[in-house]
Amino acid sequence: MPSTEFRRSPWWTATTVDSPEALVKCMLWPVAVMLVIHRTVILAVNGARTDDFTGVYRAAVAFWNREPVYTAAYQHVDPHYLYPPSGSLLIAPFAVFEPDSSRWLFIGVNAVAVLIAVYLVVRMFGFTAHSAALPVVIVLAFASESVTNTLVFTNINGVILLGQMAFLTLLLARRDLWAGVAIGLTFAIKPILAPLLLLPLLRRQGKVFVTAAAVPILLTALAWPWAADPWQFVERTVPYLLQSRDYFNSSITGNGSYYGLPDLLILLLRGGFALLAAATMYLLYRYHRRDDVFFVVTSAGVLMTASFLLGSLGQMYYSMLLFPLLMSVVLPQSVLRNWPAWLAVYGFLSADEWYSGRWVEAGRFAEYMRPTWGWSLLLIVIFAVLLDRRLDIRRRDSVSAGRDVDPCADAVVVGR
Repeated sequence: MPSTEFRRSPWWTATTVDSPEALVKCMLWPVAVMLVIHRTVILAVNGARTDDFTGVYRAAVAFWNREPVYTAAYQHVDPHYLYPPSGSLLIAPFAVFEPDSSRWLFIGVNAVAVLIAVYLVVRMFGFTAHSAALPVVIVLAFASESVTNTLVFTNINGVILLGQMAFLTLLLARRDLWAGVAIGLTFAIKPILAPLLLLPLLRRQGKVFVTAAAVPILLTALAWPWAADPWQFVERTVPYLLQSRDYFNSSITGNGSYYGLPDLLILLLRGGFALLAAATMYLLYRYHRRDDVFFVVTSAGVLMTASFLLGSLGQMYYSMLLFPLLMSVVLPQSVLRNWPAWLAVYGFLSADEWYSGRWVEAGRFAEYMRPTWGWSLLLIVIFAVLLDRRLDIRRRDSVSAGRDVDPCADAVVVGR
């Protein structure tokens, strides 16, 4: 008779007697590894017409040699160098290498930063490096438009994502000074994470602000005497940053200007979504602030999404900063356990292109508006879920207090 005993499987196989988690890991780890290699070694090294690195490299070389840095013609649509002097100090070491080597190193740094950030996202929700969650999140991250274009365009957003995750992790661990250091380093490059400072304010973690301010101030103090034209950043670059351009800009102002919407309508849309974000933050703080992980990641997602929509510049690949919010779907109380939320996620995270050879204008409109409606729908969904929960609790409180609801009508029947 054939033996009914199962032999021990090699490490590289998964048999029918293994757990579903082992099977998922067996399937997805090879996919994850190949996606990382493809995005980093092939697509990113190949590059694209959009090149965020050349301006950064030229600025690094100019800063290293004490030459003017802020010389860009802002009326052109080419990517501009917009980092403050403290950012020039941090990227100056890339000037030591030849352009190709420096670019490959920059790509590698950002790819590694994304991988570490993904690990921190997974750990934040209680999963280990040995769980199936890690390859799942790596696959989803590197398949997204955000990570793909960050690497292909050779942008620094991967490092910013790591700074965000370090900040949120340290904030939850109540290591306030180190949390401030993490977010302060990102401020030295660009202030995109500034809305997240509302979290330590609401959680009464005031020490965060000490190092969050001290780090960029210290780096600026070190960079200022070395820079050849630091005041040009204040006089030329800052005014440009405060403007809202009408190209490569998915914010409400950017797309509204591109499509020629009246200024009043743009203002009303911005005001409406600002009120929606404020109401959502109120609901989170009023009813969920003691649920640390849920409150922090959901609030961070709301604040960042609102900043993409309401700010002067919102670009689709900023959406990687919403990874912690998306991972919160594993929580029972998540606001993302519904299909409209993931329709929104498709809008701002998918790498699909909607340009059409048959329906040219409609395809262009769908492509340009995709991140804008995705962010908008996400804010609406989060607010609706939180509001519905509060109303449901009130309905149940009414029932427990001797009030009931007629199932055939909307009227409340008292004292049944």
